[in-house]
Amino acid sequence: MQDRQPETADREPNLLTRDDTFFGVCQGLGEDLGISPNWFRLAFSLAVFFSPLGAVLGYAAAGVLVFASRLLIPDRRAAAKVQAAAAAAPRAGQNDSEELAVAA
Repeated sequence: MQDRQPETADREPNLLTRDDTFFGVCQGLGEDLGISPNWFRLAFSLAVFFSPLGAVLGYAAAGVLVFASRLLIPDRRAAAKVQAAAAAAPRAGQNDSEELAVAA
């Protein structure tokens, strides 16, 4: 008997619900700014040694910023994927005439 994976396995999970991030702040900042999230992780981890309270407050402020950017600015990449999929899908009847011409 085969184990079936859930249907949500092929979708990217939300930054807040992923298992490998802590609220997805560094990942979200990296995606928004086009920088590797590891640089943000390094900066926050170094900031914890110098000022733990400041690091936590900075992380919380960055989290609010990422959350606001996700609400106010829709993901253009997801919209582009939907448009590309719609353009790639054959329209009903369009390929029928080509197939008939090849068959004849």
